[in-house]
Amino acid sequence: MEKTLNTAQIYLRLALGISFILPVLDRLGFIGAPGTEGIAWGNWDNFVNYTNSLTPYLNKPLANFSGIIASIFEFVFGLMLIAGYKTRVAAYGSFALLLVFAFSMLLFAGYRSPFSYSVFTGSAGALLLSVLPDYRWSIDAIKNDRT
Repeated sequence: MEKTLNTAQIYLRLALGISFILPVLDRLGFIGAPGTEGIAWGNWDNFVNYTNSLTPYLNKPLANFSGIIASIFEFVFGLMLIAGYKTRVAAYGSFALLLVFAFSMLLFAGYRSPFSYSVFTGSAGALLLSVLPDYRWSIDAIKNDRT
């Protein structure tokens, strides 16, 4: 059971971490141009327009600012999860961030959107990750072995 739990937590850390980093790279234009197959945004302007569609109560400059903040959190949480650094903090933060995304999508993009993109599932996975007792194959585990 413990071996399965260790495998599951590293799998979940990597899946969540990569799922945060790739969209950030997409919106910055690093993985393809707008309109390319598999590219959601391809540039920052397209991403801000999408962000504004999920936050219609914000004007465009505030949507841009919220997009910057969300992107920073996504990138930092992604790196933390992949490395296993302060994993519990990153998992709780990921849970909250994904839950906010999910409810914004639910309210402003239609009820199917957060389920089609598995945003509630990702949020639930992050919450589950946050309550695990330890994180094998991580910086956290290395630090704990030294103490």
